[in-house]
Amino acid sequence: MLKQTVERLPQFLQAGIYKPQKKQRPMSRIIVIDDDHDIATLLKRFLTKNGYEVETAFNGAQGEKLLDTFKPDLVMCDYRLDDMEGSVLLMKIKERNPNLPVIIITGYSDLRVAVKVLRMGAFDYITKPLIPDEILLNIKQALNQKEAASSQHSAIKSKTAFPSYLFSHSAPSRQLRDQIEIVAPTDYTVIIYGESGAGKEGVARLIHERSKRAGNAFVAMDCGAISKDLAGSELFGHEKGAFTGALNQKMGHFEMADRGTLFLDEIANLPYEMQTLLLRVLQEKMLRRIGSTKEIEMDVRIIVASNERLPEAIRRGKFREDLYHRLNEFSIEVQPLRNRKEDILFFADHFLKEIAEDLDKNVTGYDPEVAHVFLSYPWPGNIRELKNVIKRAVLLSGGELVNIKCLPIEILNHTRIELSEPQATGNGEGAQVPPIQSAQAPLTVAADQDKPKLKKAALEAEYEVILSALNKSNFNKSKAAVMLGIDRKTLYNKMKQMKSFDK
Repeated sequence: MLKQTVERLPQFLQAGIYKPQKKQRPMSRIIVIDDDHDIATLLKRFLTKNGYEVETAFNGAQGEKLLDTFKPDLVMCDYRLDDMEGSVLLMKIKERNPNLPVIIITGYSDLRVAVKVLRMGAFDYITKPLIPDEILLNIKQALNQKEAASSQHSAIKSKTAFPSYLFSHSAPSRQLRDQIEIVAPTDYTVIIYGESGAGKEGVARLIHERSKRAGNAFVAMDCGAISKDLAGSELFGHEKGAFTGALNQKMGHFEMADRGTLFLDEIANLPYEMQTLLLRVLQEKMLRRIGSTKEIEMDVRIIVASNERLPEAIRRGKFREDLYHRLNEFSIEVQPLRNRKEDILFFADHFLKEIAEDLDKNVTGYDPEVAHVFLSYPWPGNIRELKNVIKRAVLLSGGELVNIKCLPIEILNHTRIELSEPQATGNGEGAQVPPIQSAQAPLTVAADQDKPKLKKAALEAEYEVILSALNKSNFNKSKAAVMLGIDRKTLYNKMKQMKSFDK
């Protein structure tokens, strides 16, 4: 991994390529924690060049000390440290300062690692080899979110408008907004139903922000991302020596959310025996850490989310009926994006402006073909998928308008739209959208009738699989290679074949 990162050294250090962002907060402080001295030093030089004040630590203990002395605005931490795992350090950071954004660096392209650190409170994770654009984008978004969170309480009390990224003027959005307005000021437990990526956690956060608990912590936990053995420890905490591997006392999510809101995502996936303990805590408002006899009084509002109906989970013996009735004080339905077509271009326009500003690119809109594709596609990944598609499209765009070649191949295949030569941008000057020159540009198979049909069909099938993996990994070739079960060199060779076959 180090060799691949060092190969990008010219990208990081070449004068004039990466300049401090004009709108970046002056001298935001960042701690880089990595036991690889070369990578830590490289990141410090790169981030300093981009207008940040940076300190480095080469193990978790050094990083902990810097938290008190340097008082950072953001932490970048390697997942594998010599003295502790990055997830352990992440938990310690969040216990000290729940609002401090943490970006995890890992060379291990494992979805389980990503889910684990994100659910533990990491802002995001990035994989080695490190990509300059990705680093700067993540840092800026993390700092912007931290700044928004710091002013959140006063904004809420002044009853400012809801964030436009979640609410348009469509009927489903108005209905959702009205429901939040009604239930937020209460202490009711809320069940939020909706598909993955539809914005359930966003709704939960807004309920918290509009409540009397807004000045306290909002803690999120994915019940489907933790093992049966660790569920109790994650929820209720444990004492040192409570079980094998319990080397230190640990605060659970309930304690972290005291006087605030605990959001339990995919509640139907919580182990059945943990549902019994959860019901007891909700009824008695008291908990005991695992291995302790001491009762701790709790004041926590509970919001849960599920992509399946809990009554159906009860019928299948997966969910406790008494817990369901305890939780079901108010329910909200978040409609999938395909059921609110009028919202698609509204969200797309908002995301484009936000991402273009983050990337410092002059991308102002979409070709008409792109808008047609957006309205024709069913968006199975909902708002999350739409945002990721636009992030990629803006990055690949070679002009002021996003053209159809910037979209993932599976979206184009679904809408049965043939890729064609770039058309005029429609800016009145008759200019052509330049072809994408990025190495990450989408690769397509030309319909060359002179090629043997059987060979072409086989190559097309293989290329579809490769393109799907590249799109799913946001064109991170290391991740894509792992998904495909091949090494990085083989992937590069196949991509070269794709280019030659397209000629």
